[in-house]
Amino acid sequence: MPEGDTIYRAARTLNRALAASLITRFESEFPALNRVADDRPIVGRTIESVSPRGKHLLFALSGGLVLRTHMRMHGSWHIYRHGERWHRPRCELRILLETDRFVAAGFSIPVAEFIAERELPRHRELAALGPDPLSAAFDPHEVVARMRPRRGAIAELLLDQRVIAGIGNVLKAEALFVAGVDPFAATSSLSDDVLERVVATARRLMAVNTLDDGRVGGAARGRRTTGSMNPAAKLWVYDRAGRPCRRCGTPIAVGKTGADARATYWCPVCQPRQT
Repeated sequence: MPEGDTIYRAARTLNRALAASLITRFESEFPALNRVADDRPIVGRTIESVSPRGKHLLFALSGGLVLRTHMRMHGSWHIYRHGERWHRPRCELRILLETDRFVAAGFSIPVAEFIAERELPRHRELAALGPDPLSAAFDPHEVVARMRPRRGAIAELLLDQRVIAGIGNVLKAEALFVAGVDPFAATSSLSDDVLERVVATARRLMAVNTLDDGRVGGAARGRRTTGSMNPAAKLWVYDRAGRPCRRCGTPIAVGKTGADARATYWCPVCQPRQT
């Protein structure tokens, strides 16, 4: 599933290509979107902006209408110039927004809806989101305050979008390793200082992975948490079960956390289990 840094980069690329452009063509495989479009035509509206909110993308259209999409596991938005060959088959197309300069194609997107802009503050999913680490208004103390009433391991709470928006399984594992925290530690057993360190680490790793080169296509550097430019050494622990820790050489361990049994990777030496 795309995580907050990926969604941020996607929003930036889409905004760079589409903002202030008139929609000349709209297609959708979602009956609910088409019903709205029948009553409130989309063609002729201006795309005012594209912005991220956690793992959600928000396309603000003129006339007070917002298109919200969520990628889940396999969805993605692509930007093409007119006549350019698509990288995914048309049968996977779910939404198309065309302007005079670009074609924005949404492939395999499972969640999409139109929302009246005035209803955004009351939207069930968006209103429930925790602070977004990539927002200028991010408050780590609010994240810690949201963690305190909840039970569960720290690895589990980092994935709770009501606690902090945008972190997924990769950044969860990487942030806990860099912070030197046992992923299975009960959040209630960790001090505020430790929790704030984990949150600050996650935010820093996300921010580093939003850097790009300023082009419409954005950077294709992929996610890196180690600081190494070696393409074989991008991540510290994620998906490296049994391989040596890049710091101490201990084999990386893998286990399950949370009700959905997500895989968690950690170094038993650098992140010693609490007793």
